[in-house]
Amino acid sequence: MVISPQIIFYLLISIILFNFIKDYFLDYLNSKFFDKKIPENLRDIYDKEKYQKSQDYKKTLYKFGKISKAYSLTILLLFFVLDGFLLVDNFARSLFESELLISLSFFGIIFFGSDILNLPFSLYSIFIIEEKFGFNKTTFRIYFFDKIKSWFITILFGGGILSFIIFQFETVGKDFWIVAWVFITTISVLINGFYAQIIVPLFNKQTKLEEGNLKNDIEKYSKKVGFDLSNIFVIDGSKRSTKANAYFSGFGKQKRVTLYDTLLNKLNDNQIIAVIAHEIGHYKKNHIIFNLIFSTIQTGLMLYILSLLIYMPIFSEALGIQSHSFHIGLITFSILYNPISEIFSLIFNVFSRKFEYQADHYAKETFNSKHLIEALKVLSKDSLSNLTPHPKYVWWHYSHPTLAQRIKHLQ
Repeated sequence: MVISPQIIFYLLISIILFNFIKDYFLDYLNSKFFDKKIPENLRDIYDKEKYQKSQDYKKTLYKFGKISKAYSLTILLLFFVLDGFLLVDNFARSLFESELLISLSFFGIIFFGSDILNLPFSLYSIFIIEEKFGFNKTTFRIYFFDKIKSWFITILFGGGILSFIIFQFETVGKDFWIVAWVFITTISVLINGFYAQIIVPLFNKQTKLEEGNLKNDIEKYSKKVGFDLSNIFVIDGSKRSTKANAYFSGFGKQKRVTLYDTLLNKLNDNQIIAVIAHEIGHYKKNHIIFNLIFSTIQTGLMLYILSLLIYMPIFSEALGIQSHSFHIGLITFSILYNPISEIFSLIFNVFSRKFEYQADHYAKETFNSKHLIEALKVLSKDSLSNLTPHPKYVWWHYSHPTLAQRIKHLQ
């Protein structure tokens, strides 16, 4: 059977539509569980008023998600049907003669165009929905400068990585994927190792946790479990949202724990240490290394398959472009590869949920499960979390077990 560009075109449309229908269906199933009876071990989280607020929040997000996803699908399908990729390609070629610059400008137009088209939904989400439910602390000034900084980072890292891959594609040939794989892996390791020192300062102010009981207790616990933790920072997350968070970053001497100031305001000292114990559990169980290796394997497989298919002219012809080019082939490939990417995502979520249980167990064994349960409940309450998600939605989308499952495991 000879595969024609038209068949590839319809296959691309089918994958896009399938993803939309799949997500729409899972969202619908999840919405049917909004009013489901709350599990017994979570009954003390919400009072009547807070529970009603959480219900309103979930339903608002569901309705907003339906509209925004339908909007994105419509824009994408119109772009396919109206030869949008051909128009952008012709415009990029009118600006440059170098294939590298043509490709970079092509992706730049696609990226910025998509971001601008979705800007109304982003603004509505932050300044209407999040504002209505008391989460938003972002000002228009902060939002504007965050957007500029995000664009800068995308141009710097995204553009840099893309330039390197295209250059290797043009000079090395079919083995370009090996060099690209090593390069991307190196960049990923560096970003993971120095994220807090390079990326975070562009958006947030970080200060060392002040001397006091909390810092002393954290250091005392970390020494007890044999985990060197001298870098404890507080980040000003409250200038954007009331939601709380904490995370570890870096390797070796560069590793640090970062606590949102909102977390310090919501939890007591024992609850904060329990959260840190959970994060240390991830390190002790080598989950960080596993995730990095998993991501590296996934990237290598993707680049290898790309190297097998990218030279086929049919990829460009499927989008109405007769002259074969890397950027058009990459667009087609990224959509065709989506089912494989979904499988990897499902596998990752299975391991991730297992790792969360292991980190919870580590906190239980080395500190106190009672305090971790308290912390999880407080954070869920303050973020108006969905306590009754549909099992199929959890299986497909959740990288963490549900709150009810985690508490049952900790008790």
